[in-house]
Amino acid sequence: MLAVLATVVGYQRGEALPPSGAPTFVGLAKCAGCHQKEANAYRGSDHARAMQPANEQTVLGDFANARFTRRGVTSTFFRRDGKFFVHTDGPKGKLRDFEVTHTFGITPLQQYLVPFPDGRLQALGMAWDTRPKAQGGQRWFHLYPKETLRPSDPLHWTGREQTWNYQCAECHSTDLRKNFDAAQNRYATTWAELTVSCEACHGPGSAHVAWAEERPSGAPKAPSGTTGFVVRLGRDEGSWVMKDRQHGIAEWSGAPRSTAEVDACARCHARRRPITDPYPYGRPFLDTHVPALLDTVLYHADGQILEEVFEYGSFVQSRMFRRGVTCSDCHEPHGLGLRAAGNGVCAQCHLTAKFDTPDHHRHKPGSDAARCVTCHMPERTYMVVDPRRDHSFQVPRPDLSAAVGTPNVCSRCHRDRPPKWAAKQIVRWYGPASHARRPHFAPALDAGRRGLVTAGKALAVVATDQDQPGIARATALALLPEYLSPASLPAVETAINDVDPLVRSTALAAIETLPPTEQVRLAAPGLRDPVRAVRLAAAHALAGVPRQTLSAEQQANFDSTLAELIASETVNADRPEAHLNLANLYMRLGRAADAEAELRTALALDPRFVPALVNLADLLRALGRDADGERALERALRVAPDSAETLHALGLLRVRQGRRAEAVALLRRAAQRQPDSTRFAYVYAVALYGTGDPAGAIAVLEETHKRRPADRDVLTALVSYLRERGDSRGALRYAERLATLTPGDREVRSLVESLRRQAGGTSP
Repeated sequence: MLAVLATVVGYQRGEALPPSGAPTFVGLAKCAGCHQKEANAYRGSDHARAMQPANEQTVLGDFANARFTRRGVTSTFFRRDGKFFVHTDGPKGKLRDFEVTHTFGITPLQQYLVPFPDGRLQALGMAWDTRPKAQGGQRWFHLYPKETLRPSDPLHWTGREQTWNYQCAECHSTDLRKNFDAAQNRYATTWAELTVSCEACHGPGSAHVAWAEERPSGAPKAPSGTTGFVVRLGRDEGSWVMKDRQHGIAEWSGAPRSTAEVDACARCHARRRPITDPYPYGRPFLDTHVPALLDTVLYHADGQILEEVFEYGSFVQSRMFRRGVTCSDCHEPHGLGLRAAGNGVCAQCHLTAKFDTPDHHRHKPGSDAARCVTCHMPERTYMVVDPRRDHSFQVPRPDLSAAVGTPNVCSRCHRDRPPKWAAKQIVRWYGPASHARRPHFAPALDAGRRGLVTAGKALAVVATDQDQPGIARATALALLPEYLSPASLPAVETAINDVDPLVRSTALAAIETLPPTEQVRLAAPGLRDPVRAVRLAAAHALAGVPRQTLSAEQQANFDSTLAELIASETVNADRPEAHLNLANLYMRLGRAADAEAELRTALALDPRFVPALVNLADLLRALGRDADGERALERALRVAPDSAETLHALGLLRVRQGRRAEAVALLRRAAQRQPDSTRFAYVYAVALYGTGDPAGAIAVLEETHKRRPADRDVLTALVSYLRERGDSRGALRYAERLATLTPGDREVRSLVESLRRQAGGTSP
């Protein structure tokens, strides 16, 4: 066990020193010497106990031979020789003893970490509910109560989704260095301080300490930016002023507000992926990480939280963020409490006489329904016992619930009433302009998610609407490629030059299907963007462009940015997904050998990683090694018999082999397993048509069209198949729908005119 612990320790001062002259980490004790008030507040916060060695003072769970049984496995928590242990199922499924060396978190639950010989710390799937017993706490519970997790499952506590070094460490320790060795598949993770300390936010403090030690006693306050801090997190010069009491909302008066604080908090309070290592303190957020967009699996179409996304993605949607509000306007950053209790925290900027009254909230004063957060920050519970509030501060919109199915706070209490009832109440209270005055991005994102005919135009409008949040505009751009047309392309071109780097980077990702000359025209300038995330998107967009299409200067810019892009993926070299991304990149660059090496590295990290097996099979097909690819697909099918991607790929292989009956059966299973995929349904329909079943093919395509009306491939196939069967009127019906999606396409317009003549001159 000692050998294990030796691979997961904080580095000693003087070891692994940074470059000469660069600031170094000095530790909490040094900071507390001058900043006693902040240090005392911090010591009582959850940050101070984000991660701790397991001992009598830190362990809150019951380790007095407590038992917890779930899905046939009985785990026992006990102590031996002053240490903490759990007897539970291990990576092979057998029960054995594991030592708990660290605690993780404090409120409302505490997790426990177990070291493994390869330097990993794994988080147990069972956690201790630290809430009072009267609130249902003081018990062991499982974090995945509805799932049966076998040792082969990545979510099993011994699996890669529970590895602290990747999943948790960056945000629960200070100056975390993963130090993953891909060749040995081992970690030698280090940190400056085990938990979240002062320098996790302020950056390494040696330069500030040197400044403080040289500063004469009684010297006047130093100007901002001259005190040696790497990250400037002080309060901006200015204040919130109530300029218009009829409006009732304070406005910022003073120097423009810095985004440094939001950027610093976003590192750990966002759903994101890191793109540089080690973390460069003081850089803009998109220079160090790429945040998740308002994706279907993470957010509702109106931006309300769905999965565990933390706060950043919600907050940047808010009007508060766009008006300059920062995290510490509401939260005290050292003790982590609110600046004021209850509605008082909102009353700092929102006039009480206007907003904290029944005329505004329409509920009994003092009731839970009259709390600002009840309507504007609804809760959602994660990790079974951890309620978290939505930070988008949205106005309740039951009209959107009625239109696109998003949740609304009114229905949380009035469960017996439909959303339309609540929408009418809102209009009755606040007037018809309450909804109409502020167009919302939800209908456009909903249309894009569902493949509706209105999607292309609606997404293009949102993408260029400067009144919409940047993250919503970026999400619209991410959805737009499926509907890209000459009519919507100008929106992408405009967005590439947007002031918001998230919008710029997403717009660049939307041009990868354009002709190479257009890609170069639009993406090449992005190779020199000041923000790393934008440069990476530009390099990715140009990866498939023939090199001779670029000028000598553009080639040089591309080469340097490509190195950045590759380095950004190796930040997570401990994850098979990173190597899959690199393999796809190398394939676009024409570097097949490098692509194969990356895929095999991904499979060395996780032999059951199906996407790597499927992509390896596709690569081997391109290299003329279908027999090797077949073995990879058969292996993938043994790992995941219901994998739609594997069934689909194997079906295509059977087509190439001339085994058409088997191919159709496999392609049918793929389409059934993943009914939302129009691609799988389309290929299945083509296979049916090719094997002499046009009626079956048309039936599949028509059903698919009902689910995603804007899919052009499906519409094109329907037009072709119906026309070949002599059904000109049916073909015309779908051709006209295709024409509405591609209004500038001359070939489609000519096709419609031809079909009208064949059908007798009128639309069906």
